[in-house]
Amino acid sequence: MSEKIDLDRVYGPSDDIVVREIEGEIVIVPLASGIGDMEDELFTLNETARAIWDRIDGRRPVATVIRELAEDYEAPAGEIQEDVVGLLQELLIRRMIVERG
Repeated sequence: MSEKIDLDRVYGPSDDIVVREIEGEIVIVPLASGIGDMEDELFTLNETARAIWDRIDGRRPVATVIRELAEDYEAPAGEIQEDVVGLLQELLIRRMIVERG
C-alpha cells in the first residue's frame, strides 16, 4: 500500500484490531488475517506513539493532532509532524488505522 497520510484527513482505529493496555503499554492485536505483520502480530506503542494514538480517534484531522501535540509538548510543529506522519503511515500500511469520514 502506498497511500500517503493527508494532514486534512481523519483517521481512526480499524475495526479489525483490539487495543489493550498492559503494564502501562498500549498493545494492538490484529483480529483478521492480513492485518499487521506476519512476523510480529502484536504491535506495541512507546510513550510518544501512545500520545499520538490517543488523539487518533476518528474525529480529529491529522493537522489538529499535530497542533495539539506541539502545544502540549512545546515542540516545533515540524518535528511533531514528522513523528505523527511516520507512525500513522506505519499503522495505515499495517491496516491498524483507517480513514474515517
